[in-house]
Amino acid sequence: MQRRRFLAGAAAAAPALMAARTAMAGGGPLLAAEVKQRIERAKAAAMALERRDWEQGVLAQALYEADDMQSVVQLTVGAVVQKAADGRLAVVIEGGPTDPAMGGEAYWAAARETGDAELKSGVEGLLDWILHRAPRASDGTLYHVFKEPEVWSDGFYGAPPFLAALGHYDEALKQIDGFKQRLWDPQRKLLHHMWHDGKQRFTREAFWGVGNGWAAAGLARVIRSLPAGRKADRERLASFQRELIDGCLALQRSDGLFHDVLDKPETFVETNLAQMLSYAIYTSAGGGWLGNRYIAAADKMRAAARAKCDRWGFVRGVCGAPNFDHPGVATEGQAFHILMEAAAEKYGQGHHAGA
Repeated sequence: MQRRRFLAGAAAAAPALMAARTAMAGGGPLLAAEVKQRIERAKAAAMALERRDWEQGVLAQALYEADDMQSVVQLTVGAVVQKAADGRLAVVIEGGPTDPAMGGEAYWAAARETGDAELKSGVEGLLDWILHRAPRASDGTLYHVFKEPEVWSDGFYGAPPFLAALGHYDEALKQIDGFKQRLWDPQRKLLHHMWHDGKQRFTREAFWGVGNGWAAAGLARVIRSLPAGRKADRERLASFQRELIDGCLALQRSDGLFHDVLDKPETFVETNLAQMLSYAIYTSAGGGWLGNRYIAAADKMRAAARAKCDRWGFVRGVCGAPNFDHPGVATEGQAFHILMEAAAEKYGQGHHAGA
């Protein structure tokens, strides 16, 4: 899988966002109605885009978290129809070893919702592929591509959340540890993008913004899935996630967005990391493992990302498909707009209920 300006309106968007939050805190329905409208617009735009295996999956997960089970079931049927002989789902072109796992949790929810034996079998086949047959290192860490023994930061959002959601907690943690060992820079509190096991060096050493976003969001999902009895594991991952978020925020632009390569201001201004971090913060603060002091940062990033959504529902300025090396439009940008909005709404509801 290949991965790869904010306008003055963002300054005006932030007060509006805070006003909407205040209205909801007072019991008004305004925020919920607005969020629903935004999600529907972003969803319609996403459905218009061609999708590969991880794109089908990340969109399915977004709509699952937005409580749109009808769309999740439809996307799951589509993924199973495009099943590869090895068990991977939604494989339209070549696909990656772990990319289909990005939709695994949502696909499993669809199988449970419908009771459809074919969907259940499809997800079980994907799980068997991830657990036993996908290419991996001698220590068991999964590789991100078929052609090279490479580990990518994108992988944090692939197998680990799927494994944790289906109860394979030890394996999920093992994958996170393997990724972190190869990619984590403890001084910068950021993840490098690509590591080559065979050459024992980075294929791409850059602190890619979206790669760090995949990790922050994936960690949120894994922690959420871990049972309360695994307190030490939850705390360890929460500490890692907090450091990662801090490392990203240290390089945030004044407008709330980030550069494509976080510490390289000559690279383009990119939208999706702001959405990914907002999602991770709202989810984690709502879950109780990240402090509410991060919410102001999430609100600022959310306002910045909202200002990049056009009248047709497309989120502009994300790492653009198909090669993710320029500002453009992509399914994952649409999906994280939905995830951000759904997580913000749920955080707001919980915050209001606990007030």
